[in-house]
Amino acid sequence: MPDGIYWDRAKETRPREQREVEVLTLLQAQLRHVYEHSGFYRRHYDQHDFRPDQVKSLDDFTRKVPVISKQMLRDSQAEHPAFGDYLGVDLADVIRVHGSSGTSGKPTLYAFSRKDWNYVADVMAQGLYTCGVRAGDIVQLATVFSLFMGGWGSLLGVERLGATAFPLGAGETERQLDLMYRVGSTVLITTPTYALHMLETAKTLGYDPAASPLRLGIFIGEPGSSIPGTRHALEAGWGITVRDMATTSEMTPWATNAECEKGNGVHVMQDEVWTEIVAKDDSNRRLPDGESGAIVYTHLRRESQPMIRFYAGDESHMTHQPCSCGRTYPRLPAGVYGRLDDMLLIRGANVYPSQVQRSLLEVPGTGVEFKIVLTKKGALDHAKVCVEHDPTIKAADTAVFCADLCDRIRRKLKNDTSVNFDVEVLAPNTLERALSKAKRVDDQRPKFR
Repeated sequence: MPDGIYWDRAKETRPREQREVEVLTLLQAQLRHVYEHSGFYRRHYDQHDFRPDQVKSLDDFTRKVPVISKQMLRDSQAEHPAFGDYLGVDLADVIRVHGSSGTSGKPTLYAFSRKDWNYVADVMAQGLYTCGVRAGDIVQLATVFSLFMGGWGSLLGVERLGATAFPLGAGETERQLDLMYRVGSTVLITTPTYALHMLETAKTLGYDPAASPLRLGIFIGEPGSSIPGTRHALEAGWGITVRDMATTSEMTPWATNAECEKGNGVHVMQDEVWTEIVAKDDSNRRLPDGESGAIVYTHLRRESQPMIRFYAGDESHMTHQPCSCGRTYPRLPAGVYGRLDDMLLIRGANVYPSQVQRSLLEVPGTGVEFKIVLTKKGALDHAKVCVEHDPTIKAADTAVFCADLCDRIRRKLKNDTSVNFDVEVLAPNTLERALSKAKRVDDQRPKFR
């Protein structure tokens, strides 16, 4: 039961060595289970000459167990509809079906047994409690309620925690704001992109966002709330505390990454989902604390569609340095920077959209919406950033203001990314607003070059 700042004090503050003894036992049990009950894992492990009994330590687990990828999951579901040959339970045990957003094709389907559905609620409650949600809160869920699991996991956690759930879904922004003030929502859960859009709309409609009933914002679904500029815009604009929950829906319960009240990065609940930072070019080499790499996740307790060494495609670094909150979980001190498959190669330079966003938000006069447009001019890449200017700025000479802003943005991006971007400053509300995850790159370059 909750105890002050902890959902489960004994669990959250126990020594690392004690926790890792339990983790190893759980990993060994999961490996045996999937090898015996999943054609997907048995085939994959046989192809790599791996057997579960080879894992005698956590180092063995990293060095010897091959990773799985999203494409492998999609291929399995195409060959063995509808849930692939890694379901792990009898179909009769499945009580809920969800899925990915399907932005790259058909959605990957997620099946949940009753045991796992209840388990998700328990772990999500702990994650939300870590972020600061309490039983007396009214939690406005401005999240997509569809196949996508993010909103549903949040709802489960809020209900299990004992807070009041206000599941409005995403969209109808004016209605969201009206009801927020009428009901007195104290916590907002949504994506950083949509929270910024709500902020802009609130100002346009004459609300004072900093005087809203909100005290806390928990942000999911995309990188952003750990980016200093984005965090500042949300905190200053809404007058709230911002907390990050780095997420990936395949790893539900994704609240195993949750930021505590100290704001020192997201805690990684290693006794629920074992999380590794590995080399980008070698998924069997774990990296030391502080070194940036790819995130690999493993379910320790899920029975339906357990992910064992799932290569999420996210980038971060980890630290085991103690947090002043007293939790002994390791942390991702800078959250999740971005997705490795979102990384753009522009004239030999590696650039993340989140990196561009960080730079833009540090230039006074810019708004919160932008788009990167990539084309080819002859044999060379051409990069352009379209960004709206801050709607609160009323310049006497708009043309002069925009020309100056263009120049400052261009110099900032060149300094931060080593790329010469063309810059176009747009009027507020020119770019399309996303209700969930933002799509900020329009790559028009030939795919085969």
